[in-house]
Amino acid sequence: MMIDLALLPVYLTTVIALLLIPGPDMLLIASSSLSYGRKVGVYASLGNATSGLILTLLAAMGVSALVAMNPMALELLRLLGGAYLLKMGWDCMRSLATEAPEIEQQNNLAKLLYRRAVTSNLLNPKALLFFVLFLPQFVSTQLSASSGEQMLVLGLLLNVMGLLFNLLLVALVGSLGKPLLNNEKFRTYQNKFMGVIFFALAIWLLSSQI
Repeated sequence: MMIDLALLPVYLTTVIALLLIPGPDMLLIASSSLSYGRKVGVYASLGNATSGLILTLLAAMGVSALVAMNPMALELLRLLGGAYLLKMGWDCMRSLATEAPEIEQQNNLAKLLYRRAVTSNLLNPKALLFFVLFLPQFVSTQLSASSGEQMLVLGLLLNVMGLLFNLLLVALVGSLGKPLLNNEKFRTYQNKFMGVIFFALAIWLLSSQI
């Protein structure tokens, strides 16, 4: 047994509560779905899940804890993450109106948002600290499985639940945003809208205390 069944209900309830709290990941996925459609939102969700799996593996192996103990490493991550988000915002803002993506260009756009979601999350020290501080709370000494094995299973469960929640969010927001995608005026400014989102995420990250 990899999960203490006595702790499982508390863990699941806590994860659901955390998923319902608006955060930067939710903002990026929702805005991607609203601006570019469901497919792009799905890829952004998959990017978020991919980074979550990587962070889970790092936490299970103890690498995240080593990084978290180094204030300089956390600060470097914060600055790199903020700079990356600022660059993404700038790239979107300087895009010409004529460069607003057509529906047939969504494959490339979806892959781009996937990479952006992965990178922005991995460069967010708060995400790393979350896995370091959250998962160990539900590691049980009553099981024969090691703490690393338990954290791996707990993290996988967290990521599966997070992906399902984000896909539901994409479906809801994508439905609301569908009329906008057929609005020529909105399509002129959709890159600018995403630029504002990236700038907002950069400000949030750079101004926050670790």
